[in-house]
Amino acid sequence: MFIAPFVATPLPVVKQMLTVADVKPGEMVYDLGCGDGRVVIMAAQEFGARAIGVEMREDLAKQAMGKISELALEDRVKIVNGDIFKIDISQADVVTLYLTTSANDKVKPKLEAELKPGARVVSHDYEVLGWRPLKIDNFCENPRLGYPSHTIYVYRR
Repeated sequence: MFIAPFVATPLPVVKQMLTVADVKPGEMVYDLGCGDGRVVIMAAQEFGARAIGVEMREDLAKQAMGKISELALEDRVKIVNGDIFKIDISQADVVTLYLTTSANDKVKPKLEAELKPGARVVSHDYEVLGWRPLKIDNFCENPRLGYPSHTIYVYRR
């Protein structure tokens, strides 16, 4: 089921998302709609996490798998080419999203049903309606120019 287009999160925003989510070494990060794998790769490389990216588009999943192989991260990062609604996310400590508000609304029941208490959900630019954010971080990618600006929502289950 298609729920959102692929738009790559800029790398400074990925780093900020993982930072405000307080990702710790050894934690499990899931990126739902992982695109080219940049979030799961950075989670492993810079934060010491293990990570699983879920991407329904085969071309993007293959691109992400190629990059993970190239970086020799296969022991810590996996890509699942599949439907985010059919993947078990109960092991997640952190789930990252860059979907849309309506897509987040469709994913919300899954997050509520499967995430363990204390798991964090981090959404780039789009709220999870009905949830109260633990943090809202207004992040400016290029402070010298004052834009582009991004909003990062952090929730705790």
